[in-house]
Amino acid sequence: MKNTVYILSFLLVLTSCSDFQKALKSEDTATKFQLGTTLFEEGKWNKANRLFAQIVPEYRGKPQAEKLMYMYAMTFYNMEDFYLSAYQLERFESSYPNSEKVEEAGFLAAKSAYKISPIYSKEQKETIEAIEKLQLFINRYPDSQYLSEANNMVKELDLKLERKAYEIAKQYNKITDYSASIKSCENFILEFPGSVYREDIFFVRLDSAYKFAINSVESKKQDRIKEALTYFQAFKKSYPKSGNMELAESMNTELVDLQQQVNTKS
Repeated sequence: MKNTVYILSFLLVLTSCSDFQKALKSEDTATKFQLGTTLFEEGKWNKANRLFAQIVPEYRGKPQAEKLMYMYAMTFYNMEDFYLSAYQLERFESSYPNSEKVEEAGFLAAKSAYKISPIYSKEQKETIEAIEKLQLFINRYPDSQYLSEANNMVKELDLKLERKAYEIAKQYNKITDYSASIKSCENFILEFPGSVYREDIFFVRLDSAYKFAINSVESKKQDRIKEALTYFQAFKKSYPKSGNMELAESMNTELVDLQQQVNTKS
């Protein structure tokens, strides 16, 4: 009995492959459309995609074009070819604004852009584009069933940009470019006022200013000490219970002593 089932299954696979190959070589667009639809419904995205790609130009302007273009775009999405799915889904959205699938297409186009976004350590051009596309979807469909997921993706992408900016400020500090680190911290505080990295960036700014001051030439030391002391007060006021407060207090003590020495000399 088991052998019979295996044989039947094998024959079905062979028949299916044979039908696909015949359709692929056929000049009959209707056959390609019909088999492609069946394969799409069965979740055989790659095969359906190959058939649809052959007939897309032939169906432009025809009643079946809307369904074909939706399925064609979705094969790319389901194959996780997110560059092409973003393009094809946006194309569907603009071509068929009255379609019942337009909201879904708009969301998945934006989600495709989200999927393309790289890790935080790389260039974030795609991340910014994804945020813009998701925000556009949110604005266009404020009552969408996909709204919660879209908002969550925006938050995740925003956090990635914050992490990128935070790591840049830290890296400047690490390579002793303290001026660039302070500037990066200042920009971060303005751009991401509610960031989870805000306490850390306040401390990086203080640490960079402290190191900048104590390693400064005598002619600039007084002004840089004053700036570092200002950053200490800002850190202490904002995060009095910070785990870095003991280290910050030590920096402050050294800066005050150094300031007195500089004032004495002058």
